[in-house]
Amino acid sequence: MRGLLLVAIGLFVATSAFAAGSTAALPPPDPTAARLSRPQIGERAYKGCLVTQAQLQGTPQETLRSPCRCYANRTIAAMGEDEVAAFRQTGYFNDVTRAKALAALDACNLKRPI
Repeated sequence: MRGLLLVAIGLFVATSAFAAGSTAALPPPDPTAARLSRPQIGERAYKGCLVTQAQLQGTPQETLRSPCRCYANRTIAAMGEDEVAAFRQTGYFNDVTRAKALAALDACNLKRPI
């Protein structure tokens, strides 16, 4: 549950940090991310999307399964190995991945958390 909360917070904070530049404070690194596979990173992104989008849209998570799966799949597929390594070090997306995540939010008709 802590990991899911960190991803949800990380998605919101990281996306906000992208929009505001790299000067925004980021959450502390998540040591549980160190050994995650791509599918596991995708699952974290999916679950974080469900939490964040349900809050942003004021709708039940169940109604967001398909668009959040779209978002997670697109984002993870677009990540290079260096971006995966960066995620494993911190537990959240770096600047390059955040740009891809924002594009995925738009393509999947989800709200940007900014």
